[in-house]
Amino acid sequence: MVAVVCIGAAVSLALYAVLSQAEEKSVVRSSLRQLDDYEVESVREKELLAPLTQRALAPLLSGLTGLGNRFTPAGYFDTVREKLSSAGKGDQESVDRFLAIRVVTVVLAPVAAYFAYQYSPGGGFTHLLVVGVAAGFFIAGPDAILNRQVEERQYAIRTKLPDVMDLLVISVEAGLGFEQALDRTVSAVPGPLSDEFARMLGEVRAGASRADAMRSMDARTNVPEIRSFVLAILQADTFGVSIGRVLRAQADEMRIKRRQLAQERAMKAPVKMLIPMVFCIFPALFVIVLGPAALSIKDAF
Repeated sequence: MVAVVCIGAAVSLALYAVLSQAEEKSVVRSSLRQLDDYEVESVREKELLAPLTQRALAPLLSGLTGLGNRFTPAGYFDTVREKLSSAGKGDQESVDRFLAIRVVTVVLAPVAAYFAYQYSPGGGFTHLLVVGVAAGFFIAGPDAILNRQVEERQYAIRTKLPDVMDLLVISVEAGLGFEQALDRTVSAVPGPLSDEFARMLGEVRAGASRADAMRSMDARTNVPEIRSFVLAILQADTFGVSIGRVLRAQADEMRIKRRQLAQERAMKAPVKMLIPMVFCIFPALFVIVLGPAALSIKDAF
């Protein structure tokens, strides 16, 4: 008993010493990282100043990204970049992360299919269906999630655009310039549309022309309403038409399109409700309504 206590105390002291040294090194590195004029002489010390996640995960992510670039079909990389840009994640790090996730999911798809085949209940068609669903989730899951994120962001932009247009009309007619009105709108109405306007204004302030910045915003969002708005503003700049009149006409049009979009989704709702009603609600309703009658008929015969 005494020996066990001594061994436990020794292990505890060793762990305490190791952890205290690690904590002390972490504090020192964080303090050195805050010093602007501090110069590290050793290459190893420079590497240790980086966070652990960057030192451990960055090489793995780089390797998986290279593997994904090598084995993906032609044009897939550009398609992923466009979709991530439409989802608001157009930086290179997001593209590399998505390609790394795709490589991992494709590698795990046979493993998931094997475990589903071994441990799924039932047999025959049900067995094959479970295996197909498990493999398909890992193969097509990341693309489906990305497409869903793109659709949600585009829908948020389309529904927010009429309100933003109304605020732009009020600001421009009150005497502000177009860029000043956009800046005021960005600060007043948060959301993905305001983020795109803020990025467009940043590109203009960085030296790009308004036409190029607005075309880039149109390419990033890939929303028909944004494309119509961009074309109207560019035509107003080209032909010298009053931007206030153009914005008012665009605001009326966007409000009508939003109403039509809501009506379209309302008309699709009964069709989408038909499948759960047929396969989930009607069988239970038939059991409740016809079950007692079927039992009575069985007892009678």
